[in-house]
Amino acid sequence: MVADRPITLDRAAGVLLGGACGDALGVPYEMAAPPVGEAVMKGGGLGPYEPGEWSDDTQMTLCVADVAAQGVDLTSAEGLDAVADAFSAWLVGGATDVGAQTRTVLAEAERLAGRPHERLTAASQALHERTGLTAGNGALMRTSVVGIWNIGDRFATARAARAIAELTHADPLAADSSVLWSEAIRVATTEGRLDLGAGLDLVTPSHGDSWAQWIEEATGEDPKRFVNNGYSVTALQAAWAAITTTDRGDASAMHLQRGLQAAVGAGHDTDTVAAIAGSLLGARYGASAVPTQWRRVVHGWPGYRAHDLVEIAVCTWSGGRTPGTWPSVATMADPAIGQLGLPHPIDPDIVLGTMSDLARTAELGVQAVVSLCPLGLEDVPAAGIPPRDHLEVWMNEDDSEDSNPHLDFVLDDVSSALRQFRAEGKRVLVHCRDATHRTPAVALRYAVDLGVAPELAERSILQAMPGIRGEGRLWHVAAHGISG
Repeated sequence: MVADRPITLDRAAGVLLGGACGDALGVPYEMAAPPVGEAVMKGGGLGPYEPGEWSDDTQMTLCVADVAAQGVDLTSAEGLDAVADAFSAWLVGGATDVGAQTRTVLAEAERLAGRPHERLTAASQALHERTGLTAGNGALMRTSVVGIWNIGDRFATARAARAIAELTHADPLAADSSVLWSEAIRVATTEGRLDLGAGLDLVTPSHGDSWAQWIEEATGEDPKRFVNNGYSVTALQAAWAAITTTDRGDASAMHLQRGLQAAVGAGHDTDTVAAIAGSLLGARYGASAVPTQWRRVVHGWPGYRAHDLVEIAVCTWSGGRTPGTWPSVATMADPAIGQLGLPHPIDPDIVLGTMSDLARTAELGVQAVVSLCPLGLEDVPAAGIPPRDHLEVWMNEDDSEDSNPHLDFVLDDVSSALRQFRAEGKRVLVHCRDATHRTPAVALRYAVDLGVAPELAERSILQAMPGIRGEGRLWHVAAHGISG
């Protein structure tokens, strides 16, 4: 059982999710006119893709991530073979869009002898020797998950980033960019800060001064300046510029959304730049900062959705899947927890429940579910509920600010999701583990957002749910906001 999930785990969970959302947000605008107003996950693009579908950036990242989540050493021959095999299988079985350089290397490797990673590396090196042009952004775009693998050893992380980059991109600049971004993700996850220069000591020594200059050039610069971002250096600069120009220094979860909008606005290879930026912003602000409207629709090869991305990232961060423990446990159901299934006192089509009510969706007549607690692999989606209509919200029971750093944002976000479901005519189950703290707090914020005075809303929830914990930071912020 996972009662409280620490902030570092939230950040690790945000790496793949943030990257995939950036990818899907940028897909419609790749090599096309920039968005008028805010970018939206409307699909189309070069795929063409469904609304919310990610592209090859996330697809190739998941080839690496599925290996990392098994606890495999990414610097070992076995780990690199597994990644190489995953790339080859993806090319013939799932690729929707493939960069020219990556396609060439994967195809030429098939004609070589040796272990899978040796064949890829040899083909990559041969292409570099022929052309001298192998510093495309295809290695950088897939490096995010490496930043949360072996997260306590920055040198191992850097070795893994370089080795995986070199499978298809032999130019040292491509590997350096992957090392820099992976280290920035590791630092953001463990320390909660954005520092692209943290890995300068890990790049190719002869390129150290150049990388320092390139980072300085991009910091606070308009990302549109780096529009020719198919190159690894300019892709990194565009993503970093999008992040730094939208950072208001307030540690707000909204920085993730502002940064991704700026990344898409940079133009050209929009899905890649936004995927790169999203992975680092996700590492800094966590899964809790990714809005429900994006988590609801984001999906893609090989049949994954938001829940799967979080599960893979958490397993990578924790050193590999451990059967029987979250997030790889089959179910988080507990027979000792009673059912509730209580209509919200202000809106009876919002049903307030416990973990045990998750198995009663048909009985309760709900068409959507919002889960406020950790779930097992078989708990999502709930029986009879379409995957896009079962949302998971990252919210901790612990009242400390460190446990829920974006509490006001998360409460607003989940309330907005409930109102959206209701606008679609759906009856909704909102539940946590035992409905004593998180569920009533969300019920309270929902009532306040419907226009009910905070004092009246509190009284209504307390009367309807007399056994709840109607106090503490979570309850207070639900009623009055952070500044109340």
